[in-house]
Amino acid sequence: MNFLSLFVLIPLVMLAGLWLSKGIKAIRGVMVAGSTALLVLSVVLTGMYLSERSGGNTAEMLFRADAVWYAPLHIAYSVGVDGISVAMLLLSAVIVFTGTFASWQMKVQTKEYFLWFTLLSMGVFGFFICIDLFTMFMFYEIALIPMYLLIGVWGSGRKEYSAMKLTLMLMGGSAFLLIGILGIYFGSGASTMNLLEIAALHNIPFEQQCIWFPLTFLGFGVLGALFPFHTWSPDGHASAPTAVSMLHAGVLMKLGGYGCFRIAMYLMPEAANELSWIFLILTGISVVYGAFSACVQTDLKYINAYSSVSHCGLVLFAILMMNQTASTGAVLQMLSHGLMTALFFALIGMIYGRTHTRDVRQLGGLMKIMPFLSVCYVIAGLANLGLPGLSGFVAEMTIFVGSFQHFDAFHRTMTILATTSIVITAVYILRLVGKILYGNPVNEEHLKLTDATWDERFAVICLIVAVAGLGLAPWWISNMIGDSVLPVVSQLMR
Repeated sequence: MNFLSLFVLIPLVMLAGLWLSKGIKAIRGVMVAGSTALLVLSVVLTGMYLSERSGGNTAEMLFRADAVWYAPLHIAYSVGVDGISVAMLLLSAVIVFTGTFASWQMKVQTKEYFLWFTLLSMGVFGFFICIDLFTMFMFYEIALIPMYLLIGVWGSGRKEYSAMKLTLMLMGGSAFLLIGILGIYFGSGASTMNLLEIAALHNIPFEQQCIWFPLTFLGFGVLGALFPFHTWSPDGHASAPTAVSMLHAGVLMKLGGYGCFRIAMYLMPEAANELSWIFLILTGISVVYGAFSACVQTDLKYINAYSSVSHCGLVLFAILMMNQTASTGAVLQMLSHGLMTALFFALIGMIYGRTHTRDVRQLGGLMKIMPFLSVCYVIAGLANLGLPGLSGFVAEMTIFVGSFQHFDAFHRTMTILATTSIVITAVYILRLVGKILYGNPVNEEHLKLTDATWDERFAVICLIVAVAGLGLAPWWISNMIGDSVLPVVSQLMR
């Protein structure tokens, strides 16, 4: 068995362990053991990958393994990783690990909650290790389905409405995606579903590419909160439990950007060059619209959700610039946004758990009441607006430098438009921090509240270390990603 399959096998073992667990301590024990194992495995994989590359291994995908699953349709369980997948696996493992501690106080149907949470994480891990179109799609669906129950059962507010809206819109995107995948399969000669083999053949007719590319890009773009298909995201985020919001915004939305880059752009480069301007306009709108929408919200989760729409729009925007620098920036932005959004949602969940409100107008003076959570919120805000030394700066700077490498008026104009989002982000982040953390408490009852518990502190500190680590030492991961985006960019620049 290829060791990459452990990323799917460990969650399966966790599911069995959770099923057999009887008490809350046993459930927590299974989750901590499993999430720790996944985190250690992802760190070991990163070390092995870097060692292979430094040893001179130039293969596009490392640690390859194939097993025929369904021969008539050439479907295989094919696994392999490059720098982008390794980075995404590391991000997923960090968020599953910290999300476990963020859910430590979960009291309602704890076993069932963690069962669905683990199934969601299995889908995410499976998607990032697979290089077969059909098995990728299968894991993609496994990641989406638990969201309905996790929000509908354990959520808050208009949870049933939000869960249904999210599920219907993402399933609609999946329908586009399935048509696109089948189109790629038959257009390439119906001989394989392996990504690398289809890319090497390079024989999908241009006329067909112009049909399948928009469908595939839209299918993944819906999950990446592409305008105007983003409306499921704020509602879903606002109603989801803390750890689910962390995994949802931190990892699940990254499947969209990853799929657009890995499948739509890589396999249909001619159509990407021809039609990219349409999606550039839509992503440019996503970036600015998301930031402006965050300015007018009063719910903490909605503010962060619209911020996610803006930042995920920036990922798709960078991918469509189709050069190495911007594409490297896109992956860095996935990592950065994943970490800082998970941190934001964790902190919002902790504040809400104490104050029982997410309304900005009913919060104030939290710095005096819960200093630890408040300082961490400031750090998360500074990362979001792109302060140098934190992850947001590295990612956004790389994207804008890459985008400015285009000399034509259209690309330059879109880049300048996208950069305005930084200023808008600064407006709503600084206003929010000033409103809820400083001044006098609005509600006298809040003076009795306590600061973070040990499990909350542990989860938050882990995420802050990751955000600061990516911001202060980006070179190793930037080099790892940069080498891996080259094969895709080379296809696009033929």
